[in-house]
Amino acid sequence: MAQGVFLITGASRGIGAATAELAAEAGYRLVLVARRVDALVERAARLGGPERVWVAQCDVREWAQVSCLVDRVEREWGGLDVVFANAGVSVETSFTTEEGDPPPRWADMVLTNVCGPAYTARAALPALIRSGGHLVLTGSAAGRGVRPGNLYSATKWAVTGLAQAIRAECVGTGVRVTLVQPGLTDTGGIPASRARDPKLEPSDVARAVLYAIGQPPTVDVNEILVRPVGQHAYR
Repeated sequence: MAQGVFLITGASRGIGAATAELAAEAGYRLVLVARRVDALVERAARLGGPERVWVAQCDVREWAQVSCLVDRVEREWGGLDVVFANAGVSVETSFTTEEGDPPPRWADMVLTNVCGPAYTARAALPALIRSGGHLVLTGSAAGRGVRPGNLYSATKWAVTGLAQAIRAECVGTGVRVTLVQPGLTDTGGIPASRARDPKLEPSDVARAVLYAIGQPPTVDVNEILVRPVGQHAYR
């Protein structure tokens, strides 16, 4: 059984919650991070209680909060072995019509989806270098193609580039970097226009994460693209 420390942002639901379940089964001690932690309290008790699971309220848009959290985890639990920069949000956008969310709401998505993983990586990588650990980032199949009027897709393009930039800088450090790119996943926020489309379950993506981190330390799974059967490549 693994005994490392596994930090997951966006852990209150969806892919983050499903990954926490599998990581606990694999024997990791968990740091479950979210803006709102009410949903995490019961899960933490079920997955092992305070000796095995640490619930942390943290806004990944705020560098000071992310940095302080990582420092505290390393100080109190002795290190970090896996960090899953998973927190993300989505809003509907259009550049030519009034459809979707108004532009003032777009900033939260950009900060969460781009600055969030960047801040998480910057805070965690010194600890991961010390442990020879693993950084995992949640991208999206939407970050591999053009989606008309879709700013969410652009933020996930940014995560694709971020993962490549981090991996290049980590050459020679022993740190592994994996970008997981899910297709449409049933995390509770699917727009009505795609309600009938094929979907992944969060646990499907979680298994991909555990596959990547479960490889020998000489193997770096750079990218995993996983879509539900029947999803169009351009969706």
